[in-house]
Amino acid sequence: MTMPKLRLETVLHDQMSVPYTLLKDYQSFHIDETELLVILQLMRFKHEGNRFPTPSDIGVSTKFDDQLISRHLRQLMQKDLLTIEEVDNGDGIVDEMYSLEPLWNKIYTQSEKKPVGPTDDSVAIFKLFEQEFGRVLSPFEIETINIWIDQDNYEIKLIKQALREAVLMSKLNFKYIDRILSDWAKKGIKTEEQAKAQAKSFHRPQTENTPREKSDPSIYYNWLEEDE
Repeated sequence: MTMPKLRLETVLHDQMSVPYTLLKDYQSFHIDETELLVILQLMRFKHEGNRFPTPSDIGVSTKFDDQLISRHLRQLMQKDLLTIEEVDNGDGIVDEMYSLEPLWNKIYTQSEKKPVGPTDDSVAIFKLFEQEFGRVLSPFEIETINIWIDQDNYEIKLIKQALREAVLMSKLNFKYIDRILSDWAKKGIKTEEQAKAQAKSFHRPQTENTPREKSDPSIYYNWLEEDE
């Protein structure tokens, strides 16, 4: 029985461009095999017109469970290799999409130098947030932290202090932390030491005549002590 001859159009239509450097040097960019497969699946879905596949969508082809896929998506965002962007679909509705542009930037702008992986501090800040919030961060929260670090250029120690201030004030949410960082930026506060000084000044009684029973500054200093 003779096999039918493949049509060239069929073969060409079934192609997807994958960067050679990604397949050859993915480990140099601190990408493991599972993350590489997730990246390839994101590329496939984009090729098919689905720019924001769910973990379940990806799991159908990979046979991985949703939890594992979600974890690797978070890790790719923590490594600043993947972002979530908002795009206007033309009908006044904003859609979300995964973008691998940070990965491509790393591959093609660092091709002549050794790729730099995430620092211990940048990984630790995500773990600290998850510890304080008592749950896994959402992709949008991870993206917010990445923006603070990469676009707003906040020091990681400064973000840590803002988180501690939010915990102290019992206002543990990203909007409040972002307001703290924005307020510090407006005041020219750029370091951990400056933030501590500002916090002490903020929590100190405004006048020496303030009755002690109305303000007990001692409760504010537990998080201002130097890290052990």
